[in-house]
Amino acid sequence: MSKVALVTGASSGIGESIAIHLVESGWTVYAVARRVERMAALESRGIIAFAMDVTDDASMVAGVDRIITEQGQIDALVNNAGYGSYGPVEHVPIEEARRQFEVNVFGLARLTQLVTPHMRTRRRGRIVNISSIGGKIYEPLGAWYHATKFAVEGFSDSLRIELAPFGIDVVIVEPGPIISEWNTIARESMVERSIGTVYEDIGRRMAVMFERVDTPRMSSGPEAVAEKVLKALEAANPAARYPAGRGARAMPRTGTGSWPFDCRVGQAVA
Repeated sequence: MSKVALVTGASSGIGESIAIHLVESGWTVYAVARRVERMAALESRGIIAFAMDVTDDASMVAGVDRIITEQGQIDALVNNAGYGSYGPVEHVPIEEARRQFEVNVFGLARLTQLVTPHMRTRRRGRIVNISSIGGKIYEPLGAWYHATKFAVEGFSDSLRIELAPFGIDVVIVEPGPIISEWNTIARESMVERSIGTVYEDIGRRMAVMFERVDTPRMSSGPEAVAEKVLKALEAANPAARYPAGRGARAMPRTGTGSWPFDCRVGQAVA
């Protein structure tokens, strides 16, 4: 019987690519997202797609129960759902900051709670949390997003120690710049929330930098992340972390992306 994986945020980009890589490698894949209508192409590949909102507890409980009922097992949870909310801390509504944490951290944590008893009983399982190099660097106007990714890093490291005695592995995958709609959403939010404020100039400069990065020369495709997730799931003894894509190893070491930052050219300054 093939292994069973649950992949969140699978309606586009990284999540979609992860689901495809897994099914092509023989996994039974459940792909979930809010925008279920965008997962028709996944269903045509034999992937089971249904709606799940990681900010809705009933949705998550029902989804996990469905998989266990239909398959009798969940071998892997890939927590990929997330987005980047950018803007000056002074002007980002606290409700939006809470939503950023609900999606990027608490949804991930709640699904982990839901699959853990099942994996613990079977004494095997693997949880892969899609973090980011954003959990190691920082940028102006990115405080809330980076806070969530720093949280995912610490959460995952602590969880790894907790679950290891029960045969459950916890792995972090840390993408560098990836070509996806993430960049557009983050770019638009930083401009919208900084325009007309004292942060407007830096917001426009950051947006230009983000747009320059969102090219094949500067960024990797989502398949770079999918390949690392597959490696992490199929390794006999997975590493704690897998950097994924162009710049994922170099940027945290060099400080590129950290403040002080010349937003005009996208280079760290001495």
